Amino acid sequence: MSSIITAGDATNGASLTAGSNGSLIIRSGLVGAKVDAITIAADGTTTFNKPIVFPFGATGGTITTVGAFTIHTFTTSGTFTPNKGGLVDYLVVAGGGGGGSSGGGGGGAGGYRAANDLAVSGQPYTVTVGAGGGGGSSSSGVKGSDSIALAITSIGGGFGGGGGSSGGSGGSGGGSGNGVGTVPVGTAGEGSSGAAGGGSSQFGGGGGGGKSGAGITGGSGSVSNPSGGAGLASSISGSSVTYAGGGGGGHQNQSGVIPAGGSGGGGAGATSAVNAVAGTVNRGGGGGGGSGPNTLGAAGGSGIVIIRYLT
Repeated sequence: MSSIITAGDATNGASLTAGSNGSLIIRSGLVGAKVDAITIAADGTTTFNKPIVFPFGATGGTITTVGAFTIHTFTTSGTFTPNKGGLVDYLVVAGGGGGGSSGGGGGGAGGYRAANDLAVSGQPYTVTVGAGGGGGSSSSGVKGSDSIALAITSIGGGFGGGGGSSGGSGGSGGGSGNGVGTVPVGTAGEGSSGAAGGGSSQFGGGGGGGKSGAGITGGSGSVSNPSGGAGLASSISGSSVTYAGGGGGGHQNQSGVIPAGGSGGGGAGATSAVNAVAGTVNRGGGGGGGSGPNTLGAAGGSGIVIIRYLT
């Protein structure tokens, strides 16, 4: 058989070939290419009434298919490359902030941004997945790193303040350390405020903010529970997962209620009996604040980027 019409190269092109029985065979170099409506006139003239249509697709990240959607998940930085223009849905979560030490505030959750039907073109897009901030060893924690994809930037979570120090602003604000009344703010559309610390050096640090809820103010006594703010669930991955919870504040010298991290990967704060807990990896949760005896604050969790489109 010999090709009587060719278009493009061997990888991406199409060919029209005469079969042995007088039939016409159409081949495409792209899997899934569709050819519609071919007319063959009495004189043998062949007319393509519609062009060959190559479906939208892309490379980059870990690729899965759920129902009608193709999903690209980036747990580390990479490149998302569509083969042509199209519409995508996205979730971009930044790294959570680290908790402060010694009656410190919980780290704020990484910024959370999501939307549907964003127009992209056939070009490479750099994807940056933000790291979680480090926990404080003798002072405040470290702010989380931004996540960036498709020209969308989510801001890293604010750091938890060490005992006697203010927390930092960010995607969600970190909690302030004990004895500090400052309320660190979150970024509009991305997260919530952290909480103030308790009223003296013997009180707890404030909880870090989460995507959908502010942190809880530090208090005194064994019933104090300066928990982190709640995150927000997303089903873009094909199942419901909650991201961007704030870290719990650290008690100063109490061994009672453990200050919970916010839903969505926030780490619990320390008490005199237990250490602070780090934010969950690839959830963007804030790290828990340290206590008096268990001084160290915990690290925030790294962020994540998920992109999907109709197959």
